[in-house]
Amino acid sequence: MRLTTKSEYSLLALIYIARRGEGKFVRIDEICKAYDLPRKYLEHLLHILKQSRYVRTRRGARGGYALAMPASKISVASVIRLMDGALAPTEAVSMYFFSETPLMREKKIMKIFKEIRDYAARRLERLKLSDVI
Repeated sequence: MRLTTKSEYSLLALIYIARRGEGKFVRIDEICKAYDLPRKYLEHLLHILKQSRYVRTRRGARGGYALAMPASKISVASVIRLMDGALAPTEAVSMYFFSETPLMREKKIMKIFKEIRDYAARRLERLKLSDVI
């Protein structure tokens, strides 16, 4: 598993919004300034998060982005899967994004990669946004 900026920036934005408190709206410029993130890219990511019902928006002077559900209900794993796909080190052992690869011929290495997948998935599923704010 390797995180891209899609996952990293999405997690940063969600953490920042969650720290503001439940029901509080945060402007995108505030998030961009706090983490030095490109606005257009973050807009795109927040749009994905909105479509997936992680955040909600409000227009106007008091508008911005707020969490659409409690931080305790958002797992880090779900955000990573949304943005980057599999948590597994190879798609050959992925539970959600399985794809056959030549590596499947080597049973011993596949066993190790499955163990890595299981550990990462368990840990990141248990890790909620509320745990990191």
